[in-house]
Amino acid sequence: MYAHMSPFRSANPRSAASAYAQIGLESGVQSADPHLLIGMLFDGALEAISLARKAIQERSYEAKSKAITRALRIVDQGLRSSLNMNSQPMADDLCALYSFVIDQLGHANLKNDDAALQNCSRVLKPLRDAWSDIRGSVVTGPSA
Repeated sequence: MYAHMSPFRSANPRSAASAYAQIGLESGVQSADPHLLIGMLFDGALEAISLARKAIQERSYEAKSKAITRALRIVDQGLRSSLNMNSQPMADDLCALYSFVIDQLGHANLKNDDAALQNCSRVLKPLRDAWSDIRGSVVTGPSA
């Protein structure tokens, strides 16, 4: 029902799996369906952002840099590269949101700015939650 409206590429879902595996988040990737895979990307990005925030608080700047780099790669090479740009305007909107997150992550890395990391979480969490809700609707069907 929702497949034709998806802003994510459906032609080769394993390309997203490949990007995900390349950034060190291999657990469950090979057997994940495309919808679950996108959810895993959101979770991985949010986890990396959380680790970066903790590292800033602890003044562990090497750990902060590694966590932010991981989040950047997930958002750019995983989430943004998985978009089906033929699904406009939704894909355009998501691409703009991912670009904002990427900019904020870069700023946070340069300036040790926890507020920028909070902005990233504020953008990604509702997207992850909505993505999860869509999966529930597809699996269980629309409620009557």
